[in-house]
Amino acid sequence: MKTILVAVDLSRHTDRLCTAATDLARRDGARLVLLHVVPPQAVALRGFGFAAAEVRSMLGALEKREMRRLLAYAARCEKAGVTVQAILRTGVPASTILAKAASLHAALLVLGSHGHGAAYDLVVGSTTQKVLRQAKVPVLVVPLGSARG
Repeated sequence: MKTILVAVDLSRHTDRLCTAATDLARRDGARLVLLHVVPPQAVALRGFGFAAAEVRSMLGALEKREMRRLLAYAARCEKAGVTVQAILRTGVPASTILAKAASLHAALLVLGSHGHGAAYDLVVGSTTQKVLRQAKVPVLVVPLGSARG
């Protein structure tokens, strides 16, 4: 069975991305793997009164909340008749997506594009562009509209 890896950011556009990926998976008899990457949190511990245990606890709570949201999207895809696996990882999004695609032997990557614009991408960078440049498998980019609207 072919695997389609869908990188989701859990933004308000995730429904549109999951719908497109579910349609593809159903058409091709593929399974979906929904991957959400939580970027590593830069936390300054000195001077802010947070103990390392408190920081770990806060990050653990964040990951649990994100996993619940990810599982809710997976359940919607399953209701549409597609086999789905949900994975949450912490790491740099582009490299984590590419590594997971390789380990899964994914036949296709599906990502969204928010359309921030060239200036934003130049300063901040675009996960989608980084994945497009380095992917070893086909990538489907679903336009999600401007992040502002």
